[in-house]
Amino acid sequence: MQQLIEHWIRPEIRGLSAYQVADARGLIKLDAMENPYPWPAALKSEWAELLSQVPVNRYPDPQASALRPSLRAAMGLAPDMELLLGNGSDEIIQMLCLALAGPGRVVLSVDPGFVMYRMIASFCGMRYVGVPLKADDFSLDLQALLQALEQEQPALVFLAYPNNPTGNLFDQQALVEIIQAAPGLVVIDEAYAPFTDASFIGRLGEFDNLLVMRTLSKMGLAGLRFGLLAGPRVWLEQFDKVRLPYNINSLTQISVDFALRHLPLFEQQTRQIRRDREDLYRDLAAIDGLHPYPSDANFILTRTPEDRAAAIFESMKRQGVLVKKLDGSHPLLKDCLRLTVGTPEENQACLKALTAALA
Repeated sequence: MQQLIEHWIRPEIRGLSAYQVADARGLIKLDAMENPYPWPAALKSEWAELLSQVPVNRYPDPQASALRPSLRAAMGLAPDMELLLGNGSDEIIQMLCLALAGPGRVVLSVDPGFVMYRMIASFCGMRYVGVPLKADDFSLDLQALLQALEQEQPALVFLAYPNNPTGNLFDQQALVEIIQAAPGLVVIDEAYAPFTDASFIGRLGEFDNLLVMRTLSKMGLAGLRFGLLAGPRVWLEQFDKVRLPYNINSLTQISVDFALRHLPLFEQQTRQIRRDREDLYRDLAAIDGLHPYPSDANFILTRTPEDRAAAIFESMKRQGVLVKKLDGSHPLLKDCLRLTVGTPEENQACLKALTAALA
């Protein structure tokens, strides 16, 4: 059997490890950048009544036509821009790579960055090039990026804004220079848009090669798996050709539309998370031995004392708090943990477990 696998499975796939999701049962879950606030009971009852009327024996609307006006209004999307919908951002990344893949084609991003850019590039037979961020503050090394664009001639560039897993916003003018210098498509990934005031949505159409990607997962709809790509119709109609039919199921379409009708609730929650992020950052900075990094997302990257990240992670887990251990994933993330911003009570439990682990 192993000989068959080695013969038929592509070497780059055999060399990958499957994406791992930690078992969070019984733990305070602060590892996956989720909104920690549940829907109010009355809202859930109204939602459940709506779902009970969905004809699940029928295929969903392949274009999610009823949902699009709500999305456009929520995003402030210009009338001449179009939307492509996906089963989370991951499917959109896959659609882009499938459409642009070819012999010698390159996907370029920054490292450390979102791991799925690299993984999906490999799935689609594209070569991934990661340009290291600056070690002191994880800012863009603009000259290195411009040089990589010239040398690699990438078909596709992904830049997360704010960046995951570092949480920082890249300099906007530097991003503009990259967009102008890129020979292929540039996708600004705004997964954490609810937690910052910066966006390239309003600049769509200004550059021929710019698209913006969003997800509703961080806003509070992670369980629905819904992402979108915004940009000129001439680009999106090409990527729509590799979209699997009926990729957004009926329950998700109805649920997203329902949630957008109650957008003020989610905006209130994200404002609370932004306030709690500042409190958590201040408290982390006051703990000896820790170096938290400023964040415009709903998490805080924190460097721990040298060679202690794994032990601290395991100690916190034993105390019932699950965070993300990034130490070992990239040289620039040595000794780093990533802490999702939870409720005030969850954040205090996180700080207590972290302080005990350090002791």
